[in-house]
Amino acid sequence: MIEAFQNIFKIPELKKKVLFSLGMLAVYRVGCHIPTPGIDAQALAHFFKAAQGTLLGMFDMFSGGALEKLTVFALGIMPYISSSIIFQLLQVVVPSVEKLAKEGEAGRKKIIQYTRYGTVVLSVVQAFGISIGLEAMRGPAGELVVPNPGWGFRLLTVMTLTAGTAFIMWLGEQMSEKGIGNGISLIIFAGIVARIPTALMNSARLIKTGELSIFVLLIVALVMFAVIAAVVFMERGQRRIPIHYAKRVVGLKTFGAQSSHLPLKVNMAGVIPPIFASSIIMFPATVGNFINVPWVQRASKSLTPGNWLYEVFYVVFIVFFCYFYTAVTFNPIDVADNVKKQGGYIPGVRPGKETSDFLDSVLTKLTFAGAIYISAVCVLPSILIGKFNLPFYFGGTALLIAVGVGMDTLAQIEAHLITRSYEGFMKGVRIQGRK
Repeated sequence: MIEAFQNIFKIPELKKKVLFSLGMLAVYRVGCHIPTPGIDAQALAHFFKAAQGTLLGMFDMFSGGALEKLTVFALGIMPYISSSIIFQLLQVVVPSVEKLAKEGEAGRKKIIQYTRYGTVVLSVVQAFGISIGLEAMRGPAGELVVPNPGWGFRLLTVMTLTAGTAFIMWLGEQMSEKGIGNGISLIIFAGIVARIPTALMNSARLIKTGELSIFVLLIVALVMFAVIAAVVFMERGQRRIPIHYAKRVVGLKTFGAQSSHLPLKVNMAGVIPPIFASSIIMFPATVGNFINVPWVQRASKSLTPGNWLYEVFYVVFIVFFCYFYTAVTFNPIDVADNVKKQGGYIPGVRPGKETSDFLDSVLTKLTFAGAIYISAVCVLPSILIGKFNLPFYFGGTALLIAVGVGMDTLAQIEAHLITRSYEGFMKGVRIQGRK
């Protein structure tokens, strides 16, 4: 592993890409500490301590702690993610958007442009809502979070937060184009990983005070290692459907029979289901922070992480969104038609409707396994925090994103290393024909 990292800096092109991505991430982390004007930071920090387990806490996780401090990057990259998901769903619902997506590179660039516009619109709406909410917030002693409320503060907050999100979006696109890995994913990854030092310091403090024993910490470390290994295994897991192609005559050339496969991932939906599920369930808890009504407060507390009602609804919504998002992104009928047009068939299955039914059946079983796997990973933090009193959050959407982004980035670096005949991260792996 150490040799592989040393090899990175022996390839000028790869070295330049890695250093560029690291530089952009450093700029992002600096921006996460530049406060928005007009805020009482101390009063806001007290408010966010009471907002743990709500939608605000989840958004703060994706922003790397920038929302809790209300920095210029407080909105993070969530508006861009939301806009991307919206346009991805529109490709299935709206025929004109679907037609645009099938126009190749030109259509893809148009959709990206619309996604940027949607990001700005969502940022303006969210920033305005945050400014209104901040004016109503008070610290534990009754002090105002916003000492000078009014339209001046609202407009300044909207411009600052929207500009911050637009700048993050630009950073991500620059990293994808000139750096290594997917820029947007790396920004989310950086925000999640930035919490590790604080978690380690909190753990050390609890060990010193005797609230957390070293034995329990070792057991938890083994569990964490096993969970990460399981996530890597499941994220790489796929069912390969064999596809056979008959002999074809194209022009004056005759192509012989060939065999291929159609890979179907176990986790086809990725991290979208837990994000959607968390957003829906945490909404009542978020509203409860602003409404001082007894029954609303009781309902919001019952739907916070750690309560059995929250966990049940969380799992149900994850399973639902796993099937929903998989059905949106993968159409067995279209895949069966494409295979048939190319002269292919699945052994033992007739082309056409039987092929689409077979793919639908396989995908249903895989999606169920993937939904159970995602649910187990997402419920894990509540178990670790509730049973072992851990001072940090491990598992859930953060773990899925961190492991997935790490695997994709290392895979791209591995490809560069092996292409240039350098030893990669996987010892003993060689390209066919390479000595």
